[in-house]
Amino acid sequence: MPGRHVTDHQTRLFMKLRQDHPIETAAAKAGLSRSTGYRIVNDPRLPSQKKGARGRRRPDPLEHIFEAEVVPMLQSAPGLRPVAIYEEMLRRHPELQPGIRRTLERRIRAWRALHGEDREVMFRQVHEPGRLGLSDFTDMGALGVTITGQLLDHLLYHFRLPWSGFEHAHVILGGESFVALAEGLQNALWSAGGAPACHRTDSLSAAFRNLDADARTDLTTRYEALCTQYRMVPTRNNKGVAHENGAIESAHGHLKAAVRDALLMRGSADFDHLDHYRAFIDEIVGRRNAARGKGIAAERAHLQVLPTRRTTDFEEVIVTVTGTGGFTLRKVFYTVPSRLIGHRLRVRLFDDRLEVFTGGTHLLTLPRGRAQANGKHDQVVNYHHVIHSLRKKPMALAGLVYRDKLFPRPEYRRAWEALNEALPARQACRITVELLALAHDRGCEAELAAEIGRVLQDGGLPDLSILRARFSPDPEQLPVITVTSPRLSSYEALIRAPELAEARA
Repeated sequence: MPGRHVTDHQTRLFMKLRQDHPIETAAAKAGLSRSTGYRIVNDPRLPSQKKGARGRRRPDPLEHIFEAEVVPMLQSAPGLRPVAIYEEMLRRHPELQPGIRRTLERRIRAWRALHGEDREVMFRQVHEPGRLGLSDFTDMGALGVTITGQLLDHLLYHFRLPWSGFEHAHVILGGESFVALAEGLQNALWSAGGAPACHRTDSLSAAFRNLDADARTDLTTRYEALCTQYRMVPTRNNKGVAHENGAIESAHGHLKAAVRDALLMRGSADFDHLDHYRAFIDEIVGRRNAARGKGIAAERAHLQVLPTRRTTDFEEVIVTVTGTGGFTLRKVFYTVPSRLIGHRLRVRLFDDRLEVFTGGTHLLTLPRGRAQANGKHDQVVNYHHVIHSLRKKPMALAGLVYRDKLFPRPEYRRAWEALNEALPARQACRITVELLALAHDRGCEAELAAEIGRVLQDGGLPDLSILRARFSPDPEQLPVITVTSPRLSSYEALIRAPELAEARA
């Protein structure tokens, strides 16, 4: 056809048809003209074989600098990025045009293909059912999940059986630690219904960071004991080589994408409670596992039988309650009931909570706090623990170290700020403490906070007398009921009643 280049395919088709047809017919069937058919007969080479090497149509801008300057840089620093070399060449040779960047990058890529260093090869593995389980942590901060408006800084512990694709995810509030690993791993194994022969993690560098030699040895021993409990062989990939855990590293991205999509469909990344967010994650993982139900059921038959009960997934520490009404643990001060001052307590540290014991008796559960990012101490305060003493010393509120953590809701803090600005310090402290005492005595923390919020919004200040009347009854004004015990002789009438009835009958 005029104006169109002859292709190799047309030429091959023409030569094949030429065996059984005249030149004119074969050319027509191949989409060629009669004259092109005769030219092919005279020169049967393919069009691609007739093209000569294309010559350079303009001067090479790198002709004098590539071998003299760029190649020595590549040889002395193999990891140097092409963009860095490009910027250096522009600095050395101002006459060069910025448009040489792509040319330079192609030339460097071609040179490295011929003379570059050997690169690391990743070896794909064949997975067997029930042989391997993988654990890792992934950061979820980019999703912007909030709990009642407060950003939730958290990780996900992620477990996977690569043969069937079974997954388990557990929300972690702290960093990578043995406690988080032990709790998440055991939850995963009991959810899967069995344990694989081997358990693989990364190098656990985050768990070992800032630990001395003895602590590292202790952590290694505890991890090996955990695997022994479930008859798993513990293995680790080399430090800093993430692709050795590729069977779970790639799954991180898929899981986070599923969570991101679910949050978008939900219309909000804010949750009323941490438990609601955990249930949300469990539902997503459950749907993903349901899609692989047949494979998971097949692999479950190859997993090892679980032990009769779980092993410890916490750290245990002994603390002493000081005269400040609490104890300090891992740079965090926790308040406890003042009756425990002077007592030695046994504290079990979980990822999200502290279980407090005296001897073998469980006393209370505290939410776990963590030191601030800059290393400063933090506090976990329950105003119920200290309000009785604070009522005796209300001025202590003005300079209290954990004053901001004392207020259970933002409305109480706003009330303190408004009172402190409008009234003398002594009066502001007394009213604020009495507001907390009112919430404690009458169990109306949320309702009182809502009322305080309305008063402040209208530009007023909380009035104790009005609020005490509103949140009645006052325990001091309840009527005293006196119960008089009956005399024992009055019961004789009840005893004789059946006898009299029989006599009448």
